[in-house]
Amino acid sequence: VAHWQTISRRPVRAAMLVAVPDPMAALFPVYGMAFARIPQDRLRFASLVVASTDDPYGSRDYAEARAARWGSGIAIIGSAGHINAQSGLGDWPQGRALLDGLVAEAA
Repeated sequence: VAHWQTISRRPVRAAMLVAVPDPMAALFPVYGMAFARIPQDRLRFASLVVASTDDPYGSRDYAEARAARWGSGIAIIGSAGHINAQSGLGDWPQGRALLDGLVAEAA
């Protein structure tokens, strides 16, 4: 999303960026290195970075720094590992509530 928004002018109301990985993290996958040069400018739409306290792909500090740099809100959801389909969150009602709040705020 951060890369895409620099080349597209399509309208976006808001974006929720979940489990933003740190390209400098030891576990960052080699196949993702094409995205390693993270855009530094403020995102052009409302955004929320969602992170856990124990994500092996990106620390809480990294997520907070990204959110500050991008002008995004930040939501730390506690210990959830890397927030993805394998993290065991299921339908993840907390995530839906965060998304609904972001969309309502951006309206």
